[in-house]
Amino acid sequence: MSHRAQLDRCRPDLSVTSIDRWKFALLCWALLASLGAWTHPAQGGSPVQSWVSSSDMIRRLSAQKPLRFASGKSSAGTVIGVDANQAFQSILGLGSSLEHSTCYNISKLPKARQEAVIESIVDPEKGIGMNLMRICIGTPDFTASPWYSYDDMPAGQTDPEIKHFSIEKDREYVLPILKMALRQNPKLVFFASPWSPPAWMKTNNNLCGGRMDPKHFRSLARYLVKFIEAYEAEGIKIQAITPQNEPDYFPNSYPTCGWSPELQRDFIRDHLGPEFQQSGVAAKIWCFDHNFNFLRFPTTILRDPEAAQYVDGTGFHHYEGKPSAMTTLHKRFPGKHIYFTEGSVFGIEGAGQIIAFLRNWAKSYNAWVTIIDHKSEPNPGPHSCSPTCIVLNSDDLTLKYNFDYYMYGQFMKFIQAGAVRIESNLPSKSLPNVALRNPDGTIVLVVANLKPSKASFDVEWKGSHLTAEIAGHSVATYRWSAP
Repeated sequence: MSHRAQLDRCRPDLSVTSIDRWKFALLCWALLASLGAWTHPAQGGSPVQSWVSSSDMIRRLSAQKPLRFASGKSSAGTVIGVDANQAFQSILGLGSSLEHSTCYNISKLPKARQEAVIESIVDPEKGIGMNLMRICIGTPDFTASPWYSYDDMPAGQTDPEIKHFSIEKDREYVLPILKMALRQNPKLVFFASPWSPPAWMKTNNNLCGGRMDPKHFRSLARYLVKFIEAYEAEGIKIQAITPQNEPDYFPNSYPTCGWSPELQRDFIRDHLGPEFQQSGVAAKIWCFDHNFNFLRFPTTILRDPEAAQYVDGTGFHHYEGKPSAMTTLHKRFPGKHIYFTEGSVFGIEGAGQIIAFLRNWAKSYNAWVTIIDHKSEPNPGPHSCSPTCIVLNSDDLTLKYNFDYYMYGQFMKFIQAGAVRIESNLPSKSLPNVALRNPDGTIVLVVANLKPSKASFDVEWKGSHLTAEIAGHSVATYRWSAP
């Protein structure tokens, strides 16, 4: 048989009898389709995917059997209603930190295993997709190096023109790991914070403790610009900086620096903001970068129009106060963004905390210290360290992935940068949840079951519902396509 004959045999017979048969087939197809529509609404045609992680580690981002929406409202006792017509903040990103201790612990591994662990952290397909990372301007308390800034001078000497600025010490193990992470995920976003400015800029001439000396404001502004320029020359773009990590806590046991709200207001208004403008720096300024319980600090800055014009938003930590403080600040200054910049959370309660941060207007979530070793090292600072989401055994160089790694993944792997939080009700304190609409049109709902026993509930969406069940002390993510 010729090739032409084969093609002809593939064509439908368009005789009258054949056309009648085709009409009958189309009629049957339409009838079946209508029956399907009766059973499932239009948006229910595609399955609802779900993944679960349990604190007993039996389930670790485990895919579950697909679910489908059925027409009509739910009659269940516990219902989570999702409404995309009510939208709130967009999400910049979710992640942790690539501070000095994490970078050092990764650097101890053979090169191939360095790549593998970074992949598990930042790759959105093969890992958990962290896409926003906090880095440090100089050393924090968690480091394997002697504490340093980028412009350390001999005692009694100053460098007001910042002529001795250098990021050379970051080349030992920080910059190589940051660049490796960026190769693994080119969309990775970085923001940065100093634990202390150079000692000579402070009232006590020491990296540890003391307060910022206003007479060095101009030099500090230039110092921060030089950091941004130096890192961008290395191919690492800085999305934003905070002028000071935890400005209201400055013991002399590790790099810290005290700032009053008025000092930071004046610094941003009269020096940092103008310096960014004059230098053409695109990085944004986030003020405060400390606990929920000190709203007077960001309020002092944001209510000054000349200072506020340079401020994109406010960074928060969770060590004191409640997440509702972020909503309070948002209501006072709705044009300014809210970021959660530091605070690891643990266990199933940690999933509830991340949900609370997002439901209180946070555009980001960042844990603190991604990899510590089994001895909680390196950590020359005074603060104890709980086991991180990944723990390195520094004796045999094996890695342990804790529940928190998978719990973070329930959020970070599925909530895309640019997602917008949408309305979802809270039917039960033991079932906190948050819903978001991704840029690709999918809806993501994360639900945590804080109780040890399994929980059943329905999800309502556009006049339809589905029934779901979560094992005790587990967190589940549901994803479906929005029409």
